[in-house]
Amino acid sequence: MNKTPADCENMEQVRYEIDRLDDALVDLLVERWGYVDRAWQLKSRPEEATVPWRIQQVVDRVRGRAEDGGLPPGLVEALWRQLIGWGIQYEEEKLGQ
Repeated sequence: MNKTPADCENMEQVRYEIDRLDDALVDLLVERWGYVDRAWQLKSRPEEATVPWRIQQVVDRVRGRAEDGGLPPGLVEALWRQLIGWGIQYEEEKLGQ
């Protein structure tokens, strides 16, 4: 059974829960990447990989979720901008082939 942070009584339990969450995050990133992979297939030119209004929309949304959850929004924004950047680079490479 999963423990909340407050329920963890030692570092072994904390590490177990962090590892469990890391596994779940990787699984979610794998799923997200599947959509990135599909996105380039639906586009026709490398220029279509970068959509500034959509980038800002995503960043604003995840920053808001972070704030609501008590997580530093700057941390989440930095992570998502990196994810988005990798996705754009991947799409540009695929579309340029």
